[in-house]
Amino acid sequence: MTPLPVDAALPALLDALRARGAAVLEAPPGAGKTTRVPGAILDAGLAGDREVVVLEPRRLAARMAARRVADERGEKPGETVGWQVRFEDVSSARTRIRFVTEGVLTRRLLSDPTLPKVGAVVLDEFHERHLQGDVALAMLRALQRGARPDLKLVVMSATLDGGPVARFLGGDDDPAPTVRSEGRRFDVAVEHLPRMDDRPLSALVSSALGSLVTRGLDGDVLVFLPGAAEIRRAMETCADLARRHDLLVLPLHGDLPPAEQDRAVNPASKRKVILSTNVAETSVTIDGVAAVIDGGLARVAAHAPWSGLPTLRVQKVSKASATQRAGRAGRTREGVCLRLYTRHDYEARPEFDPPEVKRLDLAETTLELHASGVREPRDFGWFEPPTDAALDAAESLLRDLGAVTATGALTPTGRAMLRLPLHPRLARVVVESARQGSLDRGCTAAALLGERDISAARRGAGLAGGGGGWSPREAEAHGDSDVTALVARFEAAAAQGFDARALRDEGLDPGAVAAVERVRRQLSRVARSVESEGTGASPGDADEALRVALLAGYPDRVARRLRGLELVMVNGGSAKLDPRSEVQRAEFLVAVDAEERTDVKARGAVVRSASAIEPEWLMELFPDAIRETVEGRWVAADERVDAVTRLYYRGLLLDEGRAPPSPEAERAVADVLAREALAKGVSHFAGDRDALDRWVARLAFVAEQFPEAKIAPPGDDALGEALRRLCEGRRSFAELRDAGLLEGLRAGLDGTQRALIDRAAPERVTLPGGRAVKVHWVRAKAPWIESRLQDFFGMAEGPRVASGRVPLVLHLLAPNQRAVQVTTDLAGFWSRHYAGIRKELCRKYPRHPWPEDGRTATPPAPRRG
Repeated sequence: MTPLPVDAALPALLDALRARGAAVLEAPPGAGKTTRVPGAILDAGLAGDREVVVLEPRRLAARMAARRVADERGEKPGETVGWQVRFEDVSSARTRIRFVTEGVLTRRLLSDPTLPKVGAVVLDEFHERHLQGDVALAMLRALQRGARPDLKLVVMSATLDGGPVARFLGGDDDPAPTVRSEGRRFDVAVEHLPRMDDRPLSALVSSALGSLVTRGLDGDVLVFLPGAAEIRRAMETCADLARRHDLLVLPLHGDLPPAEQDRAVNPASKRKVILSTNVAETSVTIDGVAAVIDGGLARVAAHAPWSGLPTLRVQKVSKASATQRAGRAGRTREGVCLRLYTRHDYEARPEFDPPEVKRLDLAETTLELHASGVREPRDFGWFEPPTDAALDAAESLLRDLGAVTATGALTPTGRAMLRLPLHPRLARVVVESARQGSLDRGCTAAALLGERDISAARRGAGLAGGGGGWSPREAEAHGDSDVTALVARFEAAAAQGFDARALRDEGLDPGAVAAVERVRRQLSRVARSVESEGTGASPGDADEALRVALLAGYPDRVARRLRGLELVMVNGGSAKLDPRSEVQRAEFLVAVDAEERTDVKARGAVVRSASAIEPEWLMELFPDAIRETVEGRWVAADERVDAVTRLYYRGLLLDEGRAPPSPEAERAVADVLAREALAKGVSHFAGDRDALDRWVARLAFVAEQFPEAKIAPPGDDALGEALRRLCEGRRSFAELRDAGLLEGLRAGLDGTQRALIDRAAPERVTLPGGRAVKVHWVRAKAPWIESRLQDFFGMAEGPRVASGRVPLVLHLLAPNQRAVQVTTDLAGFWSRHYAGIRKELCRKYPRHPWPEDGRTATPPAPRRG
């Protein structure tokens, strides 16, 4: 075998494993750690007669690394060296080195917790900090410290500081050994765009490739692009340039057949241009690369905020990733890296990508932890713990799906879901499909929802936030489900043998359809064990069975149509249905996928894919979430409350009807009537507008003047309580107004108190001429009256209240009803002011009598009214 840089570090690594059982290996990309370390562990006998399992972050990396190690050992894959990824197992009874993706090991730990057939585990590319890698590391450490102290653990990283991992494996005071391999590195000249360039990425790649050719390209070129779609476009754009300069342009990504992957990696007779995803960043080493063109983007694992389903999002790579990409040009000689972004853009990027445990949906991981016996995920020995909010959201969803109990115990449904390598939502869809007698369609739907968008015109905007999408065409007819419509299109394509031309004519992407069919077929095979536990239900209406299953997987996304496209969600939020959805008539539906829009003109959630449901299904699937109540319904137009019965699913109204008479109905009506009456204001139900305020002011006045009477003026709370009591047995504002709120308040006083109030704080006083004048009572103000000046003729002093203790404030009015004097001292007014005021009044109102001495004058007869 050709010597590799990591070979020099292998003796120290093996010694560390013999001494401590765990070690960290830091080695740069291209050092050979992926291909050399597993074999060294096996050949040194450190795994005994057991397997060496190697965790890889990607399926392509697992396949290619296994094939390369097998080739170095002079064998075919599947003999001593094999691989196992989702739905694919290339191994045999002879296999001793097994490359697996991280999720495969997690599930193996669930089914076989002590890993009796595994002697050593190597976690490769740990610096990428995948969620499943973090979980696997924590589980393996716990296993090593418990039932398997003989288990050997190696954590390998290209860029991550190994210190925290070493402390996690060994302890803060005695960390596990760290071994470093410096590797061979040659200088790489890094060039950035001088300024931003708005051309498509494929055009930028073609320009950069043309520049390398012009300079006299000597060697292969590795181009980093976000995904397969961008690779296809770049191949088309660079085709003419490649023909003119005899370049071999090859794709490299996870969906390619193994032969095409090998073609991109293996030496060729002419210069190669390898258009690759970030799989070539660290996991796969390609000899002969002299130049790198870095698009600066990658599709990174994320999740759809609406559904929680995993998806891939295009984003800028971190500085660490950019550095690793550039280093691929300097493995065997000096090279060059052309970055298709500016230096300023590079400097603004984060140093590292945040670990997935801080940004991904945790539902699947939490379900796996519960299956391993972890009742409280917060107590799990995380390498780096997730946020409490993320764990709470995961726990809530698992309870909604019926996968775990409130105490964290796994249910039979949860155990069935665990057998399926799917997000819990989709696993629940498949499990329920089996129970409904429609497993095949459930597997098809899960594959469509979980994989790529199959619509050629809508690539990257999937039905589940990254999964299969519905037709880009405007819906020609209304149906019951966007998902069943998509399944029908897929089944029609299958009936035609997935003919590529027919698929394109139908607006479907042949490659995406093939990927979905591959997953559907493999998923159907795995799901047969779930079907055997079904209820034995007859398939009946296949579309209805699938719609029931979708409800089971999305119980927290139920919605009711208000009007047109307006929806109210089960959580109380609102959303709009996309006009392209087929579900234009159903009153109740499940929002399978939605997009949260934040632009000023279109805020809120837009439901892009929906499936109609019947309320009865909610009662059958989620009886504990159904609640029937008797409530009052406010009829604003009539200012009236009706008693109604209402049926709710988690707060979402399902049905409403008139309630029969009952004490419960009476209480409900009274509660709503009181709520609306209080909102209107207590004073509206106490006679004229000011009657209540006058009454309260009179009580306050008497309470102040006669504290011994123990009269307490009612505050807002007491008045509100009085109004609430008045609502009992009544249904409308009209009945409340007729009920006599003031009379009820008066009735709350004893007879002596009522008599004192009437005597000490009267509503009217009578003047000498016989005129009864209204006393104005306003809280915190002195009581006052107003009348014509002539009405006070014959009075030496003004009237008093509170048994003569308090003089009333007198507003003495001219014939035009304007006050000529405001006073509490009528005697002083006659002696000091009347003479001057009399002259002015005589001049203005000569027809009115203005005697010289008001104290002795005869008042006029009282006016009528």
